[in-house]
Amino acid sequence: MTAMAQPATKTPVVDVRGVATRFGDAIVHESVDLAVHPGEVFALVGGSGSGKSTLLREIILLQRPAAGSIRVFGQEVVGMGDDAALPLRRRWGVMFERGALFSALTVAENVGMVLTEHTDLPPRLIREVAAVKIALTGLPADAGPKYPSELSGGMRKRASLARALALDPELLFLDEPTAGLDPLSATGIDELVRSLRDGLGLTIMMVTHDLDLMWRAADRVAVLGHGNIVGVGTMAELSRSDDPLVRQYFHGPRGRAALEQAWNRR
Repeated sequence: MTAMAQPATKTPVVDVRGVATRFGDAIVHESVDLAVHPGEVFALVGGSGSGKSTLLREIILLQRPAAGSIRVFGQEVVGMGDDAALPLRRRWGVMFERGALFSALTVAENVGMVLTEHTDLPPRLIREVAAVKIALTGLPADAGPKYPSELSGGMRKRASLARALALDPELLFLDEPTAGLDPLSATGIDELVRSLRDGLGLTIMMVTHDLDLMWRAADRVAVLGHGNIVGVGTMAELSRSDDPLVRQYFHGPRGRAALEQAWNRR
């Protein structure tokens, strides 16, 4: 691994060490190491099939790696049972790539369901909290009574994010937050990610292939390839990397365009 940014002194919120993942004879991860520090926006990138979303699923306890250690909030989660994991899961929120909203429930009901399951709040207060979370993501008030099918792609992303924020998490996981969005909607997500981190003091880890999002929102980025982390640092640091895979990712046509836009905004 090529460490380009100075390591933080605080204990990582997410600490991945030597994680290996295999599906039969196929090796997805050989030995992955990375650390997400408190209060940062951390992006994980890599080509298709590099195992980005698989690693995320392992971190949030939806899948178990073949080997290695994953610590979240200082606790080892590999092999952790559901009962022990429940208090940890209440401390993080997840926005899945496809939203994972329940189509038969309104936006407000999708958000409120989390509060119903994990708190003793009365229904009236649940409705009020859900409305606050919906507004926090930039959705209009009239989005609450609507069903997911009545929303645009960008609005569904925000509705999923509102649900991820329902329990006031300390850590937020975003899986491809701008996938399938038009440029204007994607830019809105960029700005929302930074405002949530700054306004709520969140630590955010996102899996993405969106170079514009990384330039606009990420404090550090890790590049996954060949089963390992091949580079980690700020976008400016990675753009100067000599690693062939990192250069291929950041200096292709899309990478050069994103770099040019980033410099033009300065």
